[in-house]
Amino acid sequence: MNRGFEIALLSGLMLCLTGCNRAKEEPIWEKVKIGEITAKPGVKKPGIRLLKTINFDVHIFEMPAANAGKLREVELALYTRPLIFNNYKVFKANLFSVHFGQVKMWNKVHELLIAAGCQKIVKVSLLLSDGQPNDLIITGFDDKRTISYIATDGSKETADIGPGIIALRMKADKIPGSRDVCKVVAHPAFTMPKRPAEPKLAERVRGQDVGFTGAAFGLNMSPNDFVVLGPDKYISDLTTLPGLFFTTPEGTWFFDESKRKLPERKPSVRVFVLVCTGLNY
Repeated sequence: MNRGFEIALLSGLMLCLTGCNRAKEEPIWEKVKIGEITAKPGVKKPGIRLLKTINFDVHIFEMPAANAGKLREVELALYTRPLIFNNYKVFKANLFSVHFGQVKMWNKVHELLIAAGCQKIVKVSLLLSDGQPNDLIITGFDDKRTISYIATDGSKETADIGPGIIALRMKADKIPGSRDVCKVVAHPAFTMPKRPAEPKLAERVRGQDVGFTGAAFGLNMSPNDFVVLGPDKYISDLTTLPGLFFTTPEGTWFFDESKRKLPERKPSVRVFVLVCTGLNY
């Protein structure tokens, strides 16, 4: 009896493992060209692996829209050389701006952000499983709308989206042979907040995702490296990708201690600081 029970138990475990190792359909954004910025990883050995994660903290700031031009001073204190784009002109045409920094530069960058009127709203921690995308929710809406954007080939396109969320879709891969460097790719995307459990319905919902890869960027990062992502300029039009991604239409309460005034509600824009905090391997 005991021998028969052990055989049945082992057989059940083998069936479970087989089900867990089924290949997943490659998401559309995996085909982004900037995924080629590093050498392809070697063939991985089959078998059970411990969960590997690449960890990020995302600090979300808001600043008065009238001060958006002051982000230039922040950008001048940072680098652009490590960054890779599908098409830099298209990235700029989408009115996105991204710059790279290292921990030794943070105090200066933080001072410039505060001088520009930025105030931190929230910090979000993201755990990215090696090679699997994850979404940082930027904003949500419960209606249907049409937004314009510049596609990867430089053409002006529109997308009918909603209800759902606009997110920054991030993916990180550990670079083989390196202990503390990962390849990061990110781009704005429209998606649904929840996936149905039923596979066919989930597939139908997934088909409604829109990846705005014209505004994609990529780079190699190590712990304590960071990027600052913000608008190239303020745009209030929420029917455009940059307007929807960066603008807070209802405005934000700002308090200036130096002027000793009551808080004022002003149109605002979002600025994101993405910090690589560690690689768990």
